[in-house]
Amino acid sequence: MKLHRALWALPSLFCVAACTTIGPDYHVPDTALVKQPLAARALIEQDDGAAGKTLGEAASAAAVPDYWWRLYDDPALDALVNEALKSNNDLRVATANLARANAILGVAEAQGGFSANASATINRAQESAEQYLMTEKLPVGYVGDAGLSVSYQFDLFGTLRRGVEASAADLDAVRAAVDTARITVVANVVRAYFESCSAAEEEDIANHSLALQNRSVDLARRLRSAGRGAQPNVTRSVTQAQSVRADLPRFAAQRRVARYQLAALLVRSPDALPASIAACRRTPRILTPLPVGDGAALLRRRPDVREAERRLAGATARIGVALGELYPNVSFGASAGVTGIGGDLGTVPTQRWGFGPLISWTFPANGVRGRIRAAHAGADIALAQFDGVVLNALRETQSRLATYAGDLGRLDALYDVQRSAEQSSDETHRFFLAGRESFLADLDAARTLTNVNAQVAGAEAKVAQDQVDVFLALGGGWQVEGAGIADPAAGVARAASGASGS
Repeated sequence: MKLHRALWALPSLFCVAACTTIGPDYHVPDTALVKQPLAARALIEQDDGAAGKTLGEAASAAAVPDYWWRLYDDPALDALVNEALKSNNDLRVATANLARANAILGVAEAQGGFSANASATINRAQESAEQYLMTEKLPVGYVGDAGLSVSYQFDLFGTLRRGVEASAADLDAVRAAVDTARITVVANVVRAYFESCSAAEEEDIANHSLALQNRSVDLARRLRSAGRGAQPNVTRSVTQAQSVRADLPRFAAQRRVARYQLAALLVRSPDALPASIAACRRTPRILTPLPVGDGAALLRRRPDVREAERRLAGATARIGVALGELYPNVSFGASAGVTGIGGDLGTVPTQRWGFGPLISWTFPANGVRGRIRAAHAGADIALAQFDGVVLNALRETQSRLATYAGDLGRLDALYDVQRSAEQSSDETHRFFLAGRESFLADLDAARTLTNVNAQVAGAEAKVAQDQVDVFLALGGGWQVEGAGIADPAAGVARAASGASGS
């Protein structure tokens, strides 16, 4: 009767225990940097100096668009990015990692609950008589056993639930890593395309300068033949033309390297790349202030921050998994079958059955305390790494914005220099033709204009690359149509929102 009452009391005990989940419930710690005021700072710092004004002109607090490369309004670039997102090899690896993480989560979710086992054996054997408390030798014969067992494992202390939480957090972290791979591929495609365009533009400028220098050489030779010039003037002019010509192979090599990079990113042969790449001969640039948002939005958007936060969530859940080793495993099972001499199998004397709770508890818990301490240390490591990623995201974004603002200011100044050099070259050449300036002055003015044009082209290329670096640091571009991306980590979004509201 006591056993009967105990069996009836088990369901109540299970219901009470089922409400218990060992280990800490996860939330973004209050001490995490993502919840501190520095995480909500404006990315665009203003001051009274020229640098602050330049930064304010270079960027705006508008939200970062999901498809930032479309701000360049270049259909060829948009087509290249879309193709890379479908065929890039790095994304294939990232997608395979995501599939593996999904499978691991499925394994974790399948733990516990119902399980069944069926078995059947038959042997010709000599059984021991003494195990049956007999002294006479038993005859040799066929012995058979067949049965079916069913059990249900109860997750009384939430150990399995914590395991599922850890695997789900790992899956979210891998998903964020996929997003990081995606924005990196986009940035690399845009960067390689710009390098090809910039090299072509600089090559055109060098060819134009070479044509002007060749005209200067012809003029110097005509003046020498007419007795109005000397041979040293011809030599200086030829030297300057050769100096310009020496740069042309460098630009051709840059274009080839850019094509090889695009071919690898698109998984194509360099000969099979679209003709639109070669047709681009001017560096695309966004002429309006770059939309960069604020610090809180940056941390919500960057996939590496989300990945680090999910790693922290997984490490916290594993504390509960480690604590679960201190508690018993409880399941309820039932079995039925037949065991006996082969010819008698199925008869009443060979039938067996049973049911009841199955409890296993390991004593002493060797190493469990150490594993619990290791799990706590793992969570501390994950928190420190999370803080490090947050700091790096802010530093990287602000540093690249400062670099972009500086290069943009330099480009604006070079435009003024270019206009002045063009005016000086034109005036000096007209004065030279009128006999009011020397040939050396004309040659020097032409050389100055050539150098300034090259500096402007290089500065434009640098500004274009800076823009790509800024958008890469901002973490935009992983929200792609049809990518099947789940809701980004709510923990980071809540934490960043809380920081911005504090």
